[in-house]
Amino acid sequence: MKTRSALAFAVSSLVLAHASMAAAQEAPQATPVAASDEDQGDIVVTGTRTAGRSRFDSASPIDVLSNATLQRQGTTELGAALSAVVPSIDFPRSSAVDGTDSIRPATLRGLSPDQTLVLINGVRAHTSALLNTNGSVGRGSAAVDLNTIPSVALERIEVLRDGAAAQYGSDAIAGVVNLRLREARSGGGATVTYGQYITDVVTARGQRNEHDGETVTVSGWQGMALGPKGFLTLSAEYLKRNPTSRGDFDPRKTPIRVRSRFGDPEVKQYSVYANAGYGLGDSGWELYGFAGYQHRDSTSAATPRIAGGTGSNANASADALASLYPDGFTPLINVKSEDVTLTEGLRGEISGWKVDLNLSYGRNKLTLYTRNSGNATYGANSARDFYDGSLVYDQIVSGLDISKELPLGDGTINIAGGAEVRRESFQIGAGEPASYDRNPSLRPPAPPTLGSGAQGFPGFQPSNRVNVHRSNVSGYLDIEAKPVEALTLGAAVRGESYSDFGETVTGKLSARYEFAPWIALRGTASTGFRAPSLQQQYFTSTASVLTNGTIVETGLFPSVSAVGTALGGKPLRPEKATNLSAGIVLRSGGFDLSVDAYRIKVRDQIALSENLSGTVVAALLQPYGVTAGRFFLNGIRSTTKGIDVVAHYRKATESIGTFDFTVAGNFNDIKVTQAPGPATITAVVNGAPTSAVLPIFSRQRIISFEQGTPRTKVVGTVDWSLGNLGVTGRGSYYGDVTQPGSTGFAEEDIHTGRHTIFDLEVRYQVIRNVNLAVGANNLFDTYPDYVRVLSSRNQQLNSTGLVGFPYYSPFGFNGRYLYARLGVTW
Repeated sequence: MKTRSALAFAVSSLVLAHASMAAAQEAPQATPVAASDEDQGDIVVTGTRTAGRSRFDSASPIDVLSNATLQRQGTTELGAALSAVVPSIDFPRSSAVDGTDSIRPATLRGLSPDQTLVLINGVRAHTSALLNTNGSVGRGSAAVDLNTIPSVALERIEVLRDGAAAQYGSDAIAGVVNLRLREARSGGGATVTYGQYITDVVTARGQRNEHDGETVTVSGWQGMALGPKGFLTLSAEYLKRNPTSRGDFDPRKTPIRVRSRFGDPEVKQYSVYANAGYGLGDSGWELYGFAGYQHRDSTSAATPRIAGGTGSNANASADALASLYPDGFTPLINVKSEDVTLTEGLRGEISGWKVDLNLSYGRNKLTLYTRNSGNATYGANSARDFYDGSLVYDQIVSGLDISKELPLGDGTINIAGGAEVRRESFQIGAGEPASYDRNPSLRPPAPPTLGSGAQGFPGFQPSNRVNVHRSNVSGYLDIEAKPVEALTLGAAVRGESYSDFGETVTGKLSARYEFAPWIALRGTASTGFRAPSLQQQYFTSTASVLTNGTIVETGLFPSVSAVGTALGGKPLRPEKATNLSAGIVLRSGGFDLSVDAYRIKVRDQIALSENLSGTVVAALLQPYGVTAGRFFLNGIRSTTKGIDVVAHYRKATESIGTFDFTVAGNFNDIKVTQAPGPATITAVVNGAPTSAVLPIFSRQRIISFEQGTPRTKVVGTVDWSLGNLGVTGRGSYYGDVTQPGSTGFAEEDIHTGRHTIFDLEVRYQVIRNVNLAVGANNLFDTYPDYVRVLSSRNQQLNSTGLVGFPYYSPFGFNGRYLYARLGVTW
């Protein structure tokens, strides 16, 4: 509350100080977080289908981020760059959660990653094939991987912080992120960035100095003319990043040392993008298209296996592989991602109606390997590296959009409508037998104390194979009227028909009234939905274990499978949402302020159940050769309330340069108002009907929903330039985030604490076309609170030293990052 009061006081002071400056100051810049945009950067295409609408004229809050804003920081990851400057976006750096280490999801306003729609040039982007099934932020979601699009390929990003399912379709519950690619007929540039972490790591059991995470990024772009008005813009990026290690000291074996690799994965990737437009003579019609490809090779670490341990530290599987790894081993999870995007379209006018017809294809394939590991049931004969299988998601989207602006009394009305057809598919491919099986030639069979398959990440079995698809057809009508200059009214309705769950209709109403050129009120009311993803409906992952001499399976099953149905699973329904927002916009010369309050109610939210196990469950599932399982289900209701504040002031002087100040904050509160209750499982055990009451949705999941992202985040930025010199300073305050413990007691929860991170960059134009920058992210080497050894209840929180810091931390846990960047333009 103190932080909120301080921000409110600061904003109020700015308003009073600048309310009388309308005639004296310069026009504000295009974005609330950058000083480098041109005036035309105000114009947006997200959230409105009326041409020429600016972000200030929009009925919904929109952040506009230039390429310069993304570039003026140490990270070259798009997701991390967005999170650094947009308070409502969170991009945690998870670790020790399998594939999510390599394919990290972002959240908007604290909602699930798959409740934000991502567009590329206004066209729906495809999601990753990965389903986040472990305990990370965004558990249970399959979201768009923002890091598949290199920042160098982008001209700007528009972040619509408002529900927009009626305008754009499924997923736009929290909002929309529209990535707009460069459009250049000439010119170009190249950039080389090098950085590394130089940090003092203080964990519960000691401290050390680390120099790691060395990262090299080489990127460039080139614009070329196609005909008299057309363009082709090519962009490419290469990134190589070494891993980081921030685990605690491992006390399980002498000598005590850091044995885990808890931190960022090792990454090698290259990306290429092309964006083109070509005018068809004097007809006014244009062919356009864009294409992108990325190959990423990412390797993260699983939990270390210690050989020779005794008591609670004993690990039978590590002992069985001691001839290969005498001191134990740390399995490595290798994810190779291939991502493809292809879009082509035709736009022009027919009888005054603007027409846009496009076709898009997107595909993400993940090939999975476990390395530096072993299958304990094979002992000394085990392989060390395993092929675990593959995940593939793709979609084809065809869309038609038409619009026309017509007179309406003294004003205008813009009528837009269209249709979209989408086909999606999802596949799981099995791994090699040794990645999942128990040694079939071992007689007698391997003891049940030995884990099956590759240690760290067992492969997909033949029974896990999936090849499914679905289609949907949608149509929308979007009307935006301006009956008088001061008033804007909007209404949109959209109907969708899915081949798997049926039909849904959403709507949106919006209004904006300008009392004077310097003040306006705006508000929206909308309904939204998110279709259950194919990954949530059909993902299957099982592990084989030996029970009473019989190999059985346990794992995650589709809710409509035989196992899922036996446990109470039902066909998944779409999530539904109601979104209300109201805000005020103030502009006075070089100063602008927006304050927007929102309430988002979500019902039928989809979540992953707890793993149901025990004697009764094993008896119930015996006909299926399964002893335990979990599945996706509807049944969560939540209410999200919050306020977004963006205050910006720009002042240009002749003698001391140009100053750009921004304070932006997101104050967010999420409450789970309803969750599935415990399930009563009944089966015949030893000849008698027996029941067990088991939790379906635990306290851990509720805490993750409510407190897994910062409830308060404030970013203050100062940008100054004079001649060839420029400086950007940024301070980011993060409220406390809770990583739930596994015992069900609040005393075992892990907290990140409240922290402020400071970034600094200094730039210098060496010669006309060459610029140099040096900087530091997290200048003062701030960490989240470390994970304690014992809780206040004297329970172990950190017995192995695997985790040094909470991986829910919204600003990561790597410490100070120093970097240098050399850029050349032509």
